[in-house]
Amino acid sequence: MKMSRRAKRMARHQRRRKQPGLNLVSLMDIFTILVFFLLVNSSTAVQLPSAKDFKLPVSSAEKKPEETLTIMVTSRDLLVQGRKVAAVSDILSDPQPTIKALIDELNFQAKKRLTSVEAGEGRYITIMGDKAIPYKLLKKIMASCTEADYRNIALAVSQKSTQVAAKR
Repeated sequence: MKMSRRAKRMARHQRRRKQPGLNLVSLMDIFTILVFFLLVNSSTAVQLPSAKDFKLPVSSAEKKPEETLTIMVTSRDLLVQGRKVAAVSDILSDPQPTIKALIDELNFQAKKRLTSVEAGEGRYITIMGDKAIPYKLLKKIMASCTEADYRNIALAVSQKSTQVAAKR
């Protein structure tokens, strides 16, 4: 079958009018930059939450902190994962050896996290407190943690620089 002039002209026009291809060079540049950005900003170091209300004691601890449930003790409040549990003045005035509000919060956190606990091992927890908090308060917090089955208790400290430790 013979094509008309109009059909030939339309076919020529369609051949000249190709669809533009996808420019892969600029797309690869964007993804390369994205990969480098993610590599630089993903760190494996675990950082404990910081608070300006207290100063941690200094230690020559070599072991890096693990990511665990964190209790912060300021001069006024007792916080679990940044959530206020009780006032320090109320805890110190209470004659009980444990803190009921803390035990309830720790049990709630344990249910929320769904971590398996080996028999007799207990869960992990980190206590961050000002170096000037009373020992009576620290003892109550640790007793409450133990009662809520958080037996692996770590105390957060600021690490001494290696130069200062070498001089002593």
